[in-house]
Amino acid sequence: MEIIVVGCGRVGAELALRLFRNGHTVAVVDEVLASFHNLHPDFRGRTIEGEALNQGVLQRAGIESADGFAAVSSSDALNVTAAHLARSIYNVPNVVARNYDPGRRALYEAFDLQVVSSSSWGAQRIEELLYHREIKTVFSAGNGEVEICEFTAPEKWAGQSLGKLLPARECLPAALTRAGKALLPDGDVILRPGDVVLVSATLEGIEELRRQLKQAWEV
Repeated sequence: MEIIVVGCGRVGAELALRLFRNGHTVAVVDEVLASFHNLHPDFRGRTIEGEALNQGVLQRAGIESADGFAAVSSSDALNVTAAHLARSIYNVPNVVARNYDPGRRALYEAFDLQVVSSSSWGAQRIEELLYHREIKTVFSAGNGEVEICEFTAPEKWAGQSLGKLLPARECLPAALTRAGKALLPDGDVILRPGDVVLVSATLEGIEELRRQLKQAWEV
């Protein structure tokens, strides 16, 4: 794939290297020449110095044949505008933008852009790791609005149906591992000691599940 990365800070440089190492053709755009020093010595893609909203700069980067476009600078205004141009004017099929300031995420949503809010997601994950040890997050969708979490069923839950124990609507069973064998459970499955359960849940559902598990383990 031919991919353009706008912004050569730490995120842009790391992304460019990962894409290059996975066999993609990568062009990195930044208006500050010194920013390209962030690139790893192994990177062999192209670097284009210039303003990412300039038509000539974008064309030199290969925007007209690009398969992917990532706007990951530290400027939300630049990321939103560049991503919108790539998708609506140049019809790049896969466009992703980085949200730098969580307070400006509404800008991305207004343009219906695929957005990664690294500050919000990172803070959420650090919070979970600091004091939410009873449930392990194994996958986070979007910017953490829905997560797949794993937990071991407490002894107190043995003999009860999974569906009656999970928070209604906000938490759905995804998988259950019993004696090393995984299965797709429905709400009627009866839990046994040692069952490892995966659930798909919203943040509200996870908080309620944590509360219920804490009560079960305290008894």
